Amino acid sequence: MRAILAGAAALVSIAAGASAQGNDDCFPPRGSNEARMMAIFDVALAFSGAVAPAAEPSGRIHLGLEVSYLPNIDRATAIPTVCRPDKLTPENTDLLFAAPRPRGFLALPAGFSLEASWTPPIRIGDLKANLVGVALARATPIGARGALLGLRAHGLFGVIKAPITCNDAALGDAGSICYQGTRSDDSFKPNAMGVEATMSWPAGRSFRPFMGVGYNHLAPRFQVNFTNQSAFTDRRRVIVNLDRAVLFAGATWRATPAFDLSGEIYSAPADAVTGRVTGRIRLGSERSARTR
Repeated sequence: MRAILAGAAALVSIAAGASAQGNDDCFPPRGSNEARMMAIFDVALAFSGAVAPAAEPSGRIHLGLEVSYLPNIDRATAIPTVCRPDKLTPENTDLLFAAPRPRGFLALPAGFSLEASWTPPIRIGDLKANLVGVALARATPIGARGALLGLRAHGLFGVIKAPITCNDAALGDAGSICYQGTRSDDSFKPNAMGVEATMSWPAGRSFRPFMGVGYNHLAPRFQVNFTNQSAFTDRRRVIVNLDRAVLFAGATWRATPAFDLSGEIYSAPADAVTGRVTGRIRLGSERSARTR
């Protein structure tokens, strides 16, 4: 009887230890797959300028829509290496090919401008995002040929919810730790802040190329929310802090006085490359903007 009680106590102790470990915060190193996955997500989500800096009269307003390519994460990188070494199948990371983002622009006095974006919590496929981007910028003329230097500080905050840990396919995979569990409802917070310097110049009357460099501080947070077949809910958090240099280049075409179209290639060389296309309309007339 004592042996049986001792064995039962040992099993309870092991189960309690596993439960505690399953909910402990995880701090993977910068070279881990977990850190690399979150850094790749942040490349596509970073609230970059996406258009050429331009001298705008105070009070001018632009409204636009940006569409960004979401880079694929290869199978090897999508398998956790630190926080869940027993998971031998990849995370569900390729949720969308591209993501839309509405943008607003308000020109302020002295060459300053304010930018904002809100991605409302509307579900697209398996993904639902609620993200806010903000930026403050200033464009300064350089020389007499229309070149401009743009300096900009930006941030992106909010949350993305999706079945990243265990999607429907993983629940039916007998070789996965997700097998016969409940579809996960995981959360990812990009928490990206940065600064950038951009040079733009005129190439004809309606075409303006630009190129620049930047620095991003990333503090992404991932929250697991998965209940396995034994009714244990994994709620561990994955916490990473990263710093990244970025490079970007593109061009803005002013198709009409009230509409422009921009394309940008944006890269964090350590992580990934993405592309963005942005269309904007101007509200109000030239005259009304000049008289404010």
